[in-house]
Amino acid sequence: MARKKSIRVGADRFIRWAETLEEYYEEVTDSDLSARAVTWACEAAVVKLYVYFEQLMLHALVAAINNDTTTLATSTGVKFPKHLTDEVCEYIVTSGGYFDFRGRAGLIALLKRFVPSDHFLVETVKLPKYRATLERLVALRNYAAHESTVGKKAMKEAVDVGLGSAGVWLKKDDNFLDLTARLKELAGDLRGAAPY
Repeated sequence: MARKKSIRVGADRFIRWAETLEEYYEEVTDSDLSARAVTWACEAAVVKLYVYFEQLMLHALVAAINNDTTTLATSTGVKFPKHLTDEVCEYIVTSGGYFDFRGRAGLIALLKRFVPSDHFLVETVKLPKYRATLERLVALRNYAAHESTVGKKAMKEAVDVGLGSAGVWLKKDDNFLDLTARLKELAGDLRGAAPY
């Protein structure tokens, strides 16, 4: 029988990716680039960090279903076969489209569609200590990627200060490193809670 997907492996991979982005951030901020170039590089880094976090969440959700289809049955009311491939699990989650969510609350709601509310995946993401981190990640990424009026307002609320760009906040006081540290902690908590 094929190996089951592992949340621990996904968490470890996310931590490595986050550390690579931290190295990138240090390289950029220690360079002779202009302030604008550093700002833009920080915005690119937060977009990439968001991508890696999305991949972690998709991986974790697929692993949760792949390892125990009763979690999916509990949430959907439909009985599934005991063994589903990774590809089938991913299709169930994405319906063949993109994996995305709208903010922290949207991520929690999405997770609850596929695993019970008391599942360690939901409970870890819901921890109050990660609320601000997740809200900041989403708001900063959205404003960096779209620069919309709505995005700017959401970013201002998330970081509690009005700035012209996401990159300015990310490089100020090394906020980018604080963001990656908290997300690595979340991944570590997921890793510790996961039985697989």
